[in-house]
Amino acid sequence: MPTPPAPAEDRSAVRSLLRLWPYVRPVRTRLFTAAFVAVVASCVGLVIPLLLKWMVDGPIAGRDPAGVWRGALYLLLLGFAEALLFGLRRWLVARPLSHVEAEMRADLYRHLQRLPVAFHDRWASGQLLSRGTTDLMLLRMFLAFPLTFLLVNGVTIVIGVIIMLLQDWTLGLVILGPAVPVMVLCVVFEKRYAEVARLAQDQVGDLTTVVEESVLGIRVIKGFGQHRSQARAFRELSKTLRRTELRKARLLAAIWGVIVTLPELAIGGALVAGAVQVADGSLSAGTLVAFLSTALALRWPVESIGFLLAMSQEAATATERYFEVMDAEPESDPPRRAAGPRAVRRDGLRFHHVTFRYPDAPPDAPPVLDGVDLHIRPGESMALVGATGSGKTTLTALVPRLHEVTGGRITLDGVDITAMSREELRAKVAVAFEEPTLFSAAVAENVLMGAEDAGPAELERALAVAQAGFVHALPRGVDTQVGEQGLSLSGGQRQRLALARAVVGRPEFLVLDDPLSALDVHTEAAVEAALRQVLADTTALIVAHRPSTVLLADRVALLSGGRVTAVGTHQELLAHNAEYAHLMAGEQEDAR
Repeated sequence: MPTPPAPAEDRSAVRSLLRLWPYVRPVRTRLFTAAFVAVVASCVGLVIPLLLKWMVDGPIAGRDPAGVWRGALYLLLLGFAEALLFGLRRWLVARPLSHVEAEMRADLYRHLQRLPVAFHDRWASGQLLSRGTTDLMLLRMFLAFPLTFLLVNGVTIVIGVIIMLLQDWTLGLVILGPAVPVMVLCVVFEKRYAEVARLAQDQVGDLTTVVEESVLGIRVIKGFGQHRSQARAFRELSKTLRRTELRKARLLAAIWGVIVTLPELAIGGALVAGAVQVADGSLSAGTLVAFLSTALALRWPVESIGFLLAMSQEAATATERYFEVMDAEPESDPPRRAAGPRAVRRDGLRFHHVTFRYPDAPPDAPPVLDGVDLHIRPGESMALVGATGSGKTTLTALVPRLHEVTGGRITLDGVDITAMSREELRAKVAVAFEEPTLFSAAVAENVLMGAEDAGPAELERALAVAQAGFVHALPRGVDTQVGEQGLSLSGGQRQRLALARAVVGRPEFLVLDDPLSALDVHTEAAVEAALRQVLADTTALIVAHRPSTVLLADRVALLSGGRVTAVGTHQELLAHNAEYAHLMAGEQEDAR
């Protein structure tokens, strides 16, 4: 879902943009040099009207052809110098700004990896993608152009106004007439444009989410013939974004119209007043030419104010959106302590009165898990059984700290998991989820994510345990690229590779969330036979639905109403627990 925009009263474009300084600081020398070069180039442009004054009042009035040619040469040299300086500015900013964008994108990606699963559950993926692409592009454009030219144009306007006042202060006051209304309109425009810019950028994130979901879910869309409904949903979002962009365009057109019209009227007034003074002989023709040329040279700096303010507001909004993610609290680890001998007490995996509720759950909603007490002894395999929605998957996610317990604690061999770093914890605990996720990489790379230091022998062993020998028949064997989300493979093949990834590192603790649900009966039996050898050397918690999977475990825990209500062997619970017998009878009926 989209993230709500920041309240308007708390928003400050300048304060938002100042947060970019840590990224800009390493390249500040080149950026300041580029700004100085741009100011010099702009000032060179203001020398041209003074040269025109000299030519009109001098060589032209004195009918001196040599002086005219000399003045033309000076004009050519000034124009060439101005173009060269602006080209130098562009060259100075290109490399450092690409570096700034790359650093910000890298920081965003690293931070996303460290954010808890609860954060990713709340945020739509398209919103995160748009922050790493569109928003960073807007920031690079702002640093390359508006940031510099807000300064350059401001300096140019101040110097130009001083030159005009020195030429003739009465005409200068005529030119300055529109300044106050233009400034007032700019303040009003800035506030309104900021709101619409934020809305548009959030809508881009929503649109990105729809596109991503449509690509990833293309099989479902085609399978159910929903391409027309998806196209309608996309069109509606596109129309909404278009309407917002048109609101931005109308605001920009309005401010630009005012900023262009008022100065033009002022220049017209100055022309009439100046012509009268020239006719009276109180003003030279060269002075009037220089004055009007300076006023015309200031047209672009003045007219660009609306455009530059619009880009600055979009950049401020992009900065806010970027730091909304960067300000999110990452997963925290306990402070590092000096390495020393740790007494290893083989106690297995324990849940001590564990309670859990999701962070965004209503305050009056009951917890998903409520006082779970469970002990899985060292080397023991425990099957976790329960009705749909009983909290089995949630309980398994607490062991590798994908979610943090709300109350109680979990220990591995007597050590609270919150006292370990996540790196240490996840080196001990391997997981395989019911919905396997594969990445756009080779088969071997996907499997060896479970143990980066594992070699070919460990890889082959893991593939054998998971009965994933099918990979050797792929075009390039284990080096075959499996494609995005592994969609080039069947569900059962993906699940077997995920299981291989879980066992490749020979973990001390293994958490399996119904890892065989997508397998056919014969493949399941082969995997179970190989998996029994792995389970003999590890402590395992296995979410199970099928009786055949339950039989892999030494004991079974029944989860009901957020609590463990019974623990025993399969046969014991089948004989003495009606709820468990009902669940197993239902699974057997489904199997038939």
